[in-house]
Amino acid sequence: MEALPSLRRYALTHSRRPLRQTAPLFLDFLAPSAPRPPSSRYFSSAPSTSSNGTDGSEAVPKTSTGKPRYILTKKQREYLDSAIRVNQAGELAATLIYAAQTPPVVRSHPHLRPLMKHMYDQEAGHFSAFNQLVAKHRVRPTVMYPIWELAATFLGWSTGIMGREAAMACTEAVETEIGSHYNEQVAEILRWMEEAEQRGEEVDDELKDLVALLRKTRDEELEHLDHAVENDSKEAKPYEPLVNIIRYGCRAAIKISERI
Repeated sequence: MEALPSLRRYALTHSRRPLRQTAPLFLDFLAPSAPRPPSSRYFSSAPSTSSNGTDGSEAVPKTSTGKPRYILTKKQREYLDSAIRVNQAGELAATLIYAAQTPPVVRSHPHLRPLMKHMYDQEAGHFSAFNQLVAKHRVRPTVMYPIWELAATFLGWSTGIMGREAAMACTEAVETEIGSHYNEQVAEILRWMEEAEQRGEEVDDELKDLVALLRKTRDEELEHLDHAVENDSKEAKPYEPLVNIIRYGCRAAIKISERI
């Protein structure tokens, strides 16, 4: 994994209602995408086939630099499908948690309105980005979508009415798991890229852009973790049971969404 700032590394180891303002985001991924041939479902999912004119063998696709083009394996394409599906579901949950938490938290602590809006807006941006990837690459969203909607809304509402500290403890727990998950995705794709470069293959810019998106999203999620700790997440009562239950729930949701 990449090195993380000390506070984040520690955490990984140990407006009115904003929802109404951006509600269309929650349906973006249902918009039909332009038809794409199976071979282009991912930018480097399969080599373009052509004959060399002598023995009928397939030519290795070349890039503008003359290097062989890096081609994703079937297993790698399945990994990206799973990662994008989980990320979309996770960002949906995050937006709903913040939307449900904001009214009770801001009612008691008006000074937190800008922070809650800032974190919500970043999550809404993440959700929009992964909706676009779901549509572009025709990734099947998790069938658990309606369940996660209800669970996330309840989690946000319940921790919000428990008070500022509980709401921040919820953020700490969720962002610890999500930050770690994004970090694992970044590390895995960087490993693919390093192996490709060692073979002298050219990595497509689209894969580099995906890594950049994952890094940016991870860093913003970990920023939310920092905000939670700064706003007394560890003063929540009961802290350990609350955080542990939420973290285990996040892990279970990730595992389920990876598969169905």
